[in-house]
Amino acid sequence: MNRRNFIRTIGGSGLVIAASGFGLTGCDEMPDSAVKPWRGPAADLEVREWMLSYAILAPNPHNMQPWLADLSTAKEITLHVDPARVLEQTDPFGRQILIGHGTFLELLDIAAREKGYATVIELFPEGEPAADSLDIAAKPVARIRLEKDAQAVKDPLFAEITRRRSNKQGYEKEYLKEKDLIALSRVPLNGGEQIDLAVTEPAVAPLREFARIAVLKEIETPRTLLESIERLRIGADEIAENPDGIALHGPFFWWSRRLGLMSPEKATTPGTLAYQGGTDYAMGWVEGTYNMGWLITSDNSRSTQVKAGRTYVRLNLTATAQGVAMHPVSQILQEYPEMRDIQRAFLTHLGISEPGTVQMFYRLGYQTDVSPSPRRKMPDILTG
Repeated sequence: MNRRNFIRTIGGSGLVIAASGFGLTGCDEMPDSAVKPWRGPAADLEVREWMLSYAILAPNPHNMQPWLADLSTAKEITLHVDPARVLEQTDPFGRQILIGHGTFLELLDIAAREKGYATVIELFPEGEPAADSLDIAAKPVARIRLEKDAQAVKDPLFAEITRRRSNKQGYEKEYLKEKDLIALSRVPLNGGEQIDLAVTEPAVAPLREFARIAVLKEIETPRTLLESIERLRIGADEIAENPDGIALHGPFFWWSRRLGLMSPEKATTPGTLAYQGGTDYAMGWVEGTYNMGWLITSDNSRSTQVKAGRTYVRLNLTATAQGVAMHPVSQILQEYPEMRDIQRAFLTHLGISEPGTVQMFYRLGYQTDVSPSPRRKMPDILTG
């Protein structure tokens, strides 16, 4: 939030603050420890740990980083879901969590090739979890065998891993350039996948409205809002202690906490500054959307969900290379009961019927780069 908006918002609360330039800058900066993983790993790390240091930079739901990697077998990595990091309310079947494991696997594979390794990835080596259950942590998501490969071809997208962002700002009012459309259209797809784009106002307007309604539904449903609020990390100290979840820092949040205006309790209470601020923030990025895309799969198996994550992160890396901002709009795809009618209307609008599934819905556009999201340290995900 910039200085002018901060003063206007606080002023609306009936409080008077001496908001000097010093008071609004230079406080509550993102802690360096939370973004250090984005600078890349030390060169002398054990090779699997070096690869994992890039994989943990993958996009994932609510930035929960729900990965556990078992290194107990030489030349192998076994990937599990961390059961403490699932989203019971907004992702009741774990579909989004498994997409987040797909993004992780793709970055791992790209990093492996950079070191001259091929990855042999076996999905759900002990069987797929049930499609209608959140019990996705009982068995491994993938077993990755690493093989030294003198013919391994380095992936040009490796350079974009540490530059990739999920840019949640409003975007410039500009439709995607032809060169960027061409680059995105060339991203290789897994079998049964399809990517569609809306890049004109008549095409985007109804999708923007679907996004708006879905975001409001999540905010207005107490238990789904609470799930997000419980994952807020407000201020540099909280972010440093828990470098995951939804990070809020900077002058606005620093002052709000000091004045007692910002807390998890207030953020879930309609009529408070914190609650209204969250709504206004979301509506801001919804309104600042001029291009949208979606990734469709022909079925919704667990393996398909993971593969969709691999494709999505390649789209994100390609967009990064093109200077295109990208941000997933997951709310309308969430499978909790209150969202079903909105989701049905959305799928009807797109002409998609079961077993076809929209796995990812996202914004695209042009905006200045943003700072990276906090990341846990790579050793924090290791087991075995």
